Amino acid sequence: MTMAACGGAPGGSPGGVSNEATPQFVEPVAADESSLPAAPPSSVPPSAAAGATPVSPSATPSKTPSAKVKVKYVFPVKASNVAFHPTHSKYPATDIFADCGETVVATTSGVVLEVSLKDAYVEGSPDGPDNGGLSVSILGDDGVRYYGSHLSKVLGGIRAGARVTAGQQLGKVGKTGNSSGVCHLHYGVSPPCAKTGDWKVRRGVVWPATYLTSWRGGGQKSPVATVAAWKRSHNCKA
Repeated sequence: MTMAACGGAPGGSPGGVSNEATPQFVEPVAADESSLPAAPPSSVPPSAAAGATPVSPSATPSKTPSAKVKVKYVFPVKASNVAFHPTHSKYPATDIFADCGETVVATTSGVVLEVSLKDAYVEGSPDGPDNGGLSVSILGDDGVRYYGSHLSKVLGGIRAGARVTAGQQLGKVGKTGNSSGVCHLHYGVSPPCAKTGDWKVRRGVVWPATYLTSWRGGGQKSPVATVAAWKRSHNCKA
């Protein structure tokens, strides 16, 4: 693969192959949200992204990432042909290039913070919360938020407040939102900050490539210290 999307040109080598039973997915919604599954009772923050379900009380994150929590990390895309680049356009993140329909999984165990089941992006619009199209963000048990977007489908049952385990399927690679029409997973790492609705932080504030390289090789390099340092120095302002 040599195409660029919302970041730089991809690089890297193929990952592993996963054989799983056929899951049930939630089909994307265009404009009418009446078919969306009901979210757990909670209030939506004023700045929450359109089409995103808010965090439930049970999903309240810890205040700061903790290096003391032992978690397992896995590469977020299971495919035989996958690549990513260490750079990204405008801000720290990574585009993981794989064919549409490939499996997207949880980086680590944790709680789902936000799920967008609606592709509300309009081509040419300024950067905003709709850029990601269909997306999922997770607060890992390590206190770090992991965000994946441009999905084609989200697995049924992946909703705010749901617990997930490392390697659990979240959805499928796609090209919804501002993806430049290229199949890939936009991947961002950040502190939870406002928990929901803080899209500028959520999309990514530290470079993920060094961690992705480790995880793809079976390593367990943790972003906890780097994320905590960013939060201290930036006060959650991206």
